[in-house]
Amino acid sequence: MSGAKRVPLPEPRVEVRFSGSGGQGIVLAGLIFAEAAGVYDRREVAMVQSYGPEARGGASKVEVIISDDPIDYPLCTNVDLLLALTQEAADTYSHDLKPNAWVVADLEWVTHPPTSDTIALPFTKVARDTLEKVMVANIVALGAVSHLTGLVTHRALEKALLARAPGGTSQLNRRALNLGVKIARDYLRKKQARAVKEIQVEDM
Repeated sequence: MSGAKRVPLPEPRVEVRFSGSGGQGIVLAGLIFAEAAGVYDRREVAMVQSYGPEARGGASKVEVIISDDPIDYPLCTNVDLLLALTQEAADTYSHDLKPNAWVVADLEWVTHPPTSDTIALPFTKVARDTLEKVMVANIVALGAVSHLTGLVTHRALEKALLARAPGGTSQLNRRALNLGVKIARDYLRKKQARAVKEIQVEDM
């Protein structure tokens, strides 16, 4: 990334929390996201993993701090982005969101979103029905989150992903990432179309 131009962060310090349950690859998703931001996009990064109940299927989380300045405190206290892949995770880890925080949730597993502005997308459905591999729902989610927020570049995320992908899974993981981008792009396109239609109605 030498000589590459960095996109300014929306805040001097951005707090990201990925959450879900054991078996959904939350720790791996957070690690890939952190490496994309730190190694390939050249940000200051801190990451804290949550262990314990997730090994038995309970709610788990990974917190990633991204900054252009040195990070003096590595824990999230005022979350800018929450990704929730289960209802339990959404309930457990949405207590300290900023008023304008991004909340992105799995459409299938989060039936009662923590905010009215939650973006619910079909990560598990896409992984299961299109890729026939539920295990890559976390990667689909990563692609969507990166496209929605712009906190990491797609190029950096893909490099970090492929560096971590087990042998023989590179094609599957790349497809999962790109499908995440696609469903996020489709969501934004529909949202824009609705906004334009509302404006047209108001002007009538």
